[in-house]
Amino acid sequence: MSSIAHFTAGAALLMLGAASQAGEFNAETYHGSNCTRCHGTDVYTRENRKMQSYGMLESRVKGCDARFGEKLAEQNLSGLVDYLNDSYYKFGK
Repeated sequence: MSSIAHFTAGAALLMLGAASQAGEFNAETYHGSNCTRCHGTDVYTRENRKMQSYGMLESRVKGCDARFGEKLAEQNLSGLVDYLNDSYYKFGK
């Protein structure tokens, strides 16, 4: 196999791997690895919590994403917001 064919095959495999990883976003895992670096889950359940609506939660998650330069895809941001809402907040959408 020529070096060009090896390069092309390698590039295709890398692209498939990246696409596969992009589809495997797990909000719970992401939250445990990233969000909890700054705060524990007690901020979600404390009596005087700041989030009072789904919209506020969504805005806060997007703000954190921008502030820390994560640049999650929109569908992953939505998944993270839904995970937090389903697990802790229980806001109507």
